Amino acid sequence: GGDGASHQMLEDIALMRVLPNMTVIAPADATEMEEVVPAIAAHEGPCYVRIGRESAPILFDTHGIFAIGKGMVLRDGDDVTIVATGTMTAEVLSAYDMLKKAGVDARIIHMPTIKPVDEKLLKKAARETGRILTCEEHSVIGGLGDAVAAALSEKPVPLLKTGVNDVFGESGEARQLMEKYGLTAENIVKRVKEMIKT
Repeated sequence: GGDGASHQMLEDIALMRVLPNMTVIAPADATEMEEVVPAIAAHEGPCYVRIGRESAPILFDTHGIFAIGKGMVLRDGDDVTIVATGTMTAEVLSAYDMLKKAGVDARIIHMPTIKPVDEKLLKKAARETGRILTCEEHSVIGGLGDAVAAALSEKPVPLLKTGVNDVFGESGEARQLMEKYGLTAENIVKRVKEMIKT
């Protein structure tokens, strides 16, 4: 069954980001997790690794991709950049396919390290696409969206954060809660289309 409300952690990334010297990581799949473990063992300083309870689809079929502090472009595009972390990356890749069919050329960035976030990659994407949507299974306060906004604060572009609004977690099956909070590929597509209209 689904996790109860007390097992829903929508604030963990925010809490960990404010701790001095803490590295915050959210791998997308088991392949990436296999790379995270030795990377954090070799890393000097504390690390927080966020993993979900639900099985995540395998997105990466090769090793040697993960590096602390580095994001990765999974799909290239010029209309909008979608930045995701953790298991939301799979949902964003599903949204990419729908957007492609609708004629929207989206760039997909997987950001496994939220602190330190890959500012260089984000600034390049902002400059080249002119708009960014962040996607995370976390509160919109203090998570990936805020890390991206801070990285781009000197030269901002339109930015929308997709995540859970300022509420406590509740009981339910994972898919049901994703639908409730607008974290599905369909909702991501809707938000991108709204963003492009403006």
